[in-house]
Amino acid sequence: MPTEANARVLSGFLDYLRVERGSAKLTIAAYTSDLGQFAEFLEKGHRLLGGAQREDVRAFMQELFSNQVDGRSVGRKLSAIRHLYRYLLLDGKIAKDPTLNIDSPKQWKVLPKALSRDEVETMLTGPRAPARNARAAALALRDRAMLELLYAGGLRVSEVAGARLEDLKLELGYILVHGKGDKERMVPLGVPAQQALQRYLKEGRELLAAKKSSPLLFIGAGARRLTRQRVWQLVGQASLPTGRHASPHMLRHSCATHMVENGADLRTVQTILGHADVSTTQIYTHVALDRLKSVYAKHHPRAKIRPQVSGVGSQD
Repeated sequence: MPTEANARVLSGFLDYLRVERGSAKLTIAAYTSDLGQFAEFLEKGHRLLGGAQREDVRAFMQELFSNQVDGRSVGRKLSAIRHLYRYLLLDGKIAKDPTLNIDSPKQWKVLPKALSRDEVETMLTGPRAPARNARAAALALRDRAMLELLYAGGLRVSEVAGARLEDLKLELGYILVHGKGDKERMVPLGVPAQQALQRYLKEGRELLAAKKSSPLLFIGAGARRLTRQRVWQLVGQASLPTGRHASPHMLRHSCATHMVENGADLRTVQTILGHADVSTTQIYTHVALDRLKSVYAKHHPRAKIRPQVSGVGSQD
């Protein structure tokens, strides 16, 4: 619930929409939800709607993007915030509109979150509790194979959940992925991913299927289809030993980031990830550059030498 001060601001604005603008109930409900979310975000930083700055609006949008909120929804929330501050400005309640010169969501280049290589290694090979029975062992093999595939090929969660047995070509070392717009791409798999998938198929999948058939590669008990939400849960659980809560999207970003850091060209990464436009892939150059800068600053012998100011206090 918003603080009393924020609640008064929101109440006044919603009354304005209802009485003076004659806005529809659904419109008012959407404004209530979006502005309530922004108010809660501000309150985490002990700020009020009436004192919000441009940096607060940008930070709110950044958090939305970091939580995988799509651009259209972010644009709608920004529009609601713009209308609120236009109202407050015209009503003389604020002196400056904090939404001025805020870029539209389409112009944002949001740096993705990626795990370090050590964190990925911990997720993939870290200690696991011993399986209580054969079914638990089969599930563990499935989850390990799924994690390896997510990282090895940078697959989207929907692509993993919908992967079919016939698409996996282990003898050739790749998987055929059906991406957005039903576009197909061939994604190569490294040896650890191949081995994990092979072991799952040999020792785990048949037990989980329980004599039922399914065209899908990854299944639940009784050959049930795995939902995207379930895949997110499994990745989150596997990330607990790292101390960070990871998602399938983070593994996808980690795959791309680590490839670029190791010198992979953008066209190759674009093909593997299934990006329609290489400009989407270019975001990873910023991630890799940050990494290069930090490594340089840490290891180059002259990176930390400060320039000396000459001539201060000297006499000719």
